[in-house]
Amino acid sequence: MSAPPKKRTVVESGDGGLGLGIAAFIANGEDLGPIIRHSFESGKPEALMHNLRGIVKKKEVEIEELCRLHYEDFIVAVDELRGVLVDAEELKGMLSGENSHLQEASTSLLLKLDELLELYSVKKNVGEAITTLKICVKVFSLCMTCNNFIVEAKFHPALKTLDLIQKSYLQSIPLKLLKKVVARQIPLIKLHIEKKVCSEFNDWLVHIRRMAKQIGQVSISQASLARQKDEEMRARQREAEGHSHAGPDEHLYSLNLENTEEESALDFDLTPVYRAHHMHICLGIGEKFRDYYYKNRLMQLNLDMQISTSQPFLESHQPFLAQVAGFFIVEERVLRTADGLLSESQVESTWETAIAKITSILEEQFARMRTASHFLLIKDYVTLLGAAVNKYGYQIKQLIEVLEKSRDKYHQLLLLECRKQIDDILTNDSYEQMVIKKEYEYNMNVTAFHLEHDDGIPDFPYLAPFSSSVPEVCRIVRSFIEDSVSYLSYGGLMNIYDVVKLFLDRLLIEVLNDSLLNMIYARSLAMSQMMQLAGNISVLEQACDMYLLHSAHLCGIPKRVAERSHSGLTARAVLKASQNAVYNSLINLANFKVDEFMVLLENVDWITEEAPDDANDYMNEVLIYLETLVSTAQEILPLEALYKVVSGAMSHISDSIMTTLLNDGVKRFTVNAVLGLDIDLKLLEAFAEEKFDSTGLSDLGKETTFRDCLVEIRQLVNLLLSSQPENFMNPVIRQRNYGSLDYKKLAIICDKYKDSADSLFGSLSNRNVKQNARKKSMDVLKRRLKDFS
Repeated sequence: MSAPPKKRTVVESGDGGLGLGIAAFIANGEDLGPIIRHSFESGKPEALMHNLRGIVKKKEVEIEELCRLHYEDFIVAVDELRGVLVDAEELKGMLSGENSHLQEASTSLLLKLDELLELYSVKKNVGEAITTLKICVKVFSLCMTCNNFIVEAKFHPALKTLDLIQKSYLQSIPLKLLKKVVARQIPLIKLHIEKKVCSEFNDWLVHIRRMAKQIGQVSISQASLARQKDEEMRARQREAEGHSHAGPDEHLYSLNLENTEEESALDFDLTPVYRAHHMHICLGIGEKFRDYYYKNRLMQLNLDMQISTSQPFLESHQPFLAQVAGFFIVEERVLRTADGLLSESQVESTWETAIAKITSILEEQFARMRTASHFLLIKDYVTLLGAAVNKYGYQIKQLIEVLEKSRDKYHQLLLLECRKQIDDILTNDSYEQMVIKKEYEYNMNVTAFHLEHDDGIPDFPYLAPFSSSVPEVCRIVRSFIEDSVSYLSYGGLMNIYDVVKLFLDRLLIEVLNDSLLNMIYARSLAMSQMMQLAGNISVLEQACDMYLLHSAHLCGIPKRVAERSHSGLTARAVLKASQNAVYNSLINLANFKVDEFMVLLENVDWITEEAPDDANDYMNEVLIYLETLVSTAQEILPLEALYKVVSGAMSHISDSIMTTLLNDGVKRFTVNAVLGLDIDLKLLEAFAEEKFDSTGLSDLGKETTFRDCLVEIRQLVNLLLSSQPENFMNPVIRQRNYGSLDYKKLAIICDKYKDSADSLFGSLSNRNVKQNARKKSMDVLKRRLKDFS
């Protein structure tokens, strides 16, 4: 081998650092881009180029050294390469032949491959088309389904279908035109559904407003039936409580479950409301529909609250109140079942507004009422309205308050009507004892009002101790009690008995008693009629207990409790006082009639010379009248009244004789006239004793008899006929025999008294010892009386 060549020296530039850095980058195979960029950016590309040229020269030297070192190996490699080249040419020939052969063999296959590739392309296109068509067909199918749902008014599945199209298929529709059409139709369809459900809801609004009155009427009818059942139950309970003092009868308290029925449900359809509410929620506009519902129902209520001006409130109040009741029954059902469509505060606010309007209307209408029966009809329906809506949770306190405020007005109207009826009855009564011919008449006029204490049925015809006005007045009073209880019932008062009793007292005192007093003081009744009126008042006064028991029964108070009550009617005492008034009127009438007969005293010969054998004419007339008076009074009046009237007549007769003797019409009278008076008095006293005993007054233990009423005139006659009239001045004798005589009256009468008539020879013909002694005694009495005066 040859010696290694001498190493060539490479002269490097002065910028050795940069050259070494580039050499290191090249040796490591790193990118020279940053260095080249930096050189050009720094404005020194010449140094870079110089270093690069130095590196090239260095590498060329290294290549020359390498070639010189491996020259022989290189020659061998070249020879081998030439051998390989020959082999390659042979291989190339073989490959060329094989290629020609392969091409000839694959020409048909290439054609097949082209066809296959084309088929693959068609397959891909067809697959894509099928996928597109499937999506479109599905979308079309959903659209058709949605349309069918809409046609069938199945809006909820229609909306579900729209949501499915919008969420799952709309974005994946490959056809832009179809996608655009579907996207545009979805909101239109939703708007169509909204309009359809709103249209159905609006139809429901019209329908439910027509139905509200019927709904309210049904509910009020149910409240009425419930009230009747409650009243029947209370009646049975009162019967059970009064059945036995020993203990309640368990059978009377048993509950008949077979007759217990549930109230029939009110039948009205809220489906359109539910659907519309649900559809709007599905559309995302539930709040809009809630506001729409509330405003429309408020407008309907405002229309319902306008009462008709074309007909009286009496005729329109039931439809009006039934409409309101139906409205709020529907609202309660909607609140309870419509899943938040209404809130409790909305319903309460609406009810408060409505009840304020109703109470205002009722107050105005009640103020205009002039008929108690109309008042009661409206009140009764208002309480049924309250019972009907209270069952659904509505507060009715304001309704109760307006009824309470109108209580006095109603009873005032009722009292006015009763006054007119009672005045008509009393004015048109004949005041003759009522003749009852049939048992049913007796039951209707006597038994029904407990006007007889005997429970037995009398023989007919039956002569009642009262006239026809008594049962008629009792019917009016009983009707008043029933109307009063009917108004006060179901009005919030727990104990209405005291209130009923208060108004009953007003009826009996302010109406009945006033009408009776008007009849008494009108002086339009004859004596027998006035007696009958007195008998009627007595019966009516006793009927007060029946009125109280009837009131207690209607108010639910057991009979034994009412009977134990010590608080009776004030009217009883007032009617008792009216009895005294009618008795005084009877006494005045009797005295007036007696005065007609006592006028005949003027015809008495007060200076007669002969002693009379019979009574004077006036006394015969008086006795006939007194006989009629006693017999009539005995049939009609109670014994106490009979005693007062006859005693008054007797006293008046005595006073009339005394007055006649005192008056200037009698200048003087003789002993014969006094003897006539004595005969008159004896007849009258015999009559008085017989009637006092026969009427049964003697059994009452009266201290003063009829005869005692004549004591003054009797003592005067006894004194004038006495043999020693001067004994009057003896206190003991005077107290025993002449205690009723007055000094002044006696002085006047004695001054007129003469033992005998003054005839021409009277003093001579009639003189005897007895007469002289009596005359002297009378003269002494006259002087003593003058001295006393």
